[in-house]
Amino acid sequence: MGTLSRSDFRPAWWARGAHLQTLGPSLLRRRPQLPLERQRVELADGDFIDLAGIRNDGPPVLVIHGLEGNLESHYASGILFALASAGYEPVFMHLRGCGDEPNRLARSYHSGATEDLTAVLAHLADRPQGPPLATIGYSLGGNLLLKHLGESAQSGMRAGIAVSVPFLLRDAMLRLGLGASRIYQRHLVGRLKASYQRKFARIPSPLTLDVEGIRDFFAFDDQVTAPLHGFAGAEDYYARCSCRRFLKHIDTPTLIIHAQDDPFMFERTVPREEELGPGVRLELTSGGGHVGFVGGHLPWRPEYWLETRILKYLREISA
Repeated sequence: MGTLSRSDFRPAWWARGAHLQTLGPSLLRRRPQLPLERQRVELADGDFIDLAGIRNDGPPVLVIHGLEGNLESHYASGILFALASAGYEPVFMHLRGCGDEPNRLARSYHSGATEDLTAVLAHLADRPQGPPLATIGYSLGGNLLLKHLGESAQSGMRAGIAVSVPFLLRDAMLRLGLGASRIYQRHLVGRLKASYQRKFARIPSPLTLDVEGIRDFFAFDDQVTAPLHGFAGAEDYYARCSCRRFLKHIDTPTLIIHAQDDPFMFERTVPREEELGPGVRLELTSGGGHVGFVGGHLPWRPEYWLETRILKYLREISA
């Protein structure tokens, strides 16, 4: 059995509350300029995944973004900069179709597409630098990572780090339809629809639907995600791809960081200690929102605690 512990993180006094923690970094955080080198991984099914990295002498660390994320996501540029500054070689994985151009096939990415992560890890393992020391997954990317670690005893990486994970996809769908959390649903569903239209302006869509009429996650997953990826419907997709049922099988050392006030989930969504595999450490914070975790005493000098915590964990596993 793994361990569940309380974190020492305390939200900044000037950014208290789940929504300030969640929205503040996205809207206000400066994105550093990064000397990125881009690379394309060709997949066995004829599609591709784009990577972006910063060349460095230290061990590689793979980073996976969340739903409709990219290099402009505040957490992405922040962790890439922090990793490179600490001597690691960060490698950013664009989920299928999330790079600079749409992917070739009708299918896209989803929360359980672990075959894509397996292909990227195999590609990285063939480089002179060898496999990643660790993989960091945010939100949907964290669900993908944890499902992969629960499925595969031979992940190739020494450790996993997952942040703000939607442990139960159905719970996340329901929570994002309630109260102020509907602002996130509206934004993200809008981006999903735009990505769908962008891709299928170039290739024929196998689906017949009015994508503009979709208003929530369940409708998008039921009418788009599920049929494009071989699921019987949204409920089937949620049941088969939620990472919570895979946690008990994780032996790889894995740190999960989660805020109890995450506005993308219910408190009941968090797994119990007895559900955690022997490699898992679930670290709960009382606040922090969704991929927020903003601390610091001065509003003009915010401290992004996530990067500090992740680097500390990387040093622990390297010792």
